[in-house]
Amino acid sequence: MKIAFFELFSQEQEAFKKLVDSLPNLKFITTRSTGFEHIDLKYCSDKGIKVSNVPFYGSHTVAEFTFALILNLSRNIISANNHLRDSMDFNFYSSLKGFDLHGKTLGVIGTGRIGKNVIKIAQGFEMNVLAYDIFPDAKFAEENNFAYKSLLEVLAESDIITVHTPYTKENHHLINKENISNMKKGIFVVNTARGALIDTEALIWGINKGIIAGVGLDVLEGERDMKIESEIIGSYGSEQIDYKMIVENQILIDMPQVVITPHIAFYSKEAEDRIIKTTADNIRMFIWNEPQNLIK
Repeated sequence: MKIAFFELFSQEQEAFKKLVDSLPNLKFITTRSTGFEHIDLKYCSDKGIKVSNVPFYGSHTVAEFTFALILNLSRNIISANNHLRDSMDFNFYSSLKGFDLHGKTLGVIGTGRIGKNVIKIAQGFEMNVLAYDIFPDAKFAEENNFAYKSLLEVLAESDIITVHTPYTKENHHLINKENISNMKKGIFVVNTARGALIDTEALIWGINKGIIAGVGLDVLEGERDMKIESEIIGSYGSEQIDYKMIVENQILIDMPQVVITPHIAFYSKEAEDRIIKTTADNIRMFIWNEPQNLIK
């Protein structure tokens, strides 16, 4: 039995099908991620290919990183560090004035394992919590003293919102221009889930309009297109690069109100160990004809 390891950049169905067709003996795919939107499950099913993922590896890891972004936004830590490095000036400046998380309202969009851990951390800061989920967990809400509300209510009433939903075609641009216009003025937006959950053009619009005071992003819409163009074309000759998205992402990166990291919220030693172990277990169990963590 031969095992192939490869990295798939494209989410386009045709690119995926071309790659699968180039491996006529392929019987099993295991992705080293929880998300699997980059895999055409129907095409795999039609070809009799089983697919597994790593369903749980970073629920605490990503939640902790979410608050790293929130704290950077609330206390201007990166700006203060850069200012000191550039000037060695220890005087206070109004641009570095932050705000307390205590008493603020955190809106959590998506209350799976990561979202639940974010809520628990928020309680340590004595924040008020509102949440939105299409499958609300009433018992967890009662035990942790927060309320579920509609998406629009959460956006309108929160001082900070953080996104923790999986990406599907149905929730593409879950945060968009229409509902950004209904946000509380001065809101802060954090996304450590998937870039396409937020409409980038609308996000820039909200910042320029003064609705959104700050943004913390570990993911970008179209972030794969931000890779070196020659690398993408060299790997996938038919790759269509969205240059409009590249320009919009560059605008975001250059905005002083925005903190962006390169999709590393999951990247801790412990989480990496869990990913490797689960992926190896997936392969081993498939060989033993007892596949686990199958995506159906």
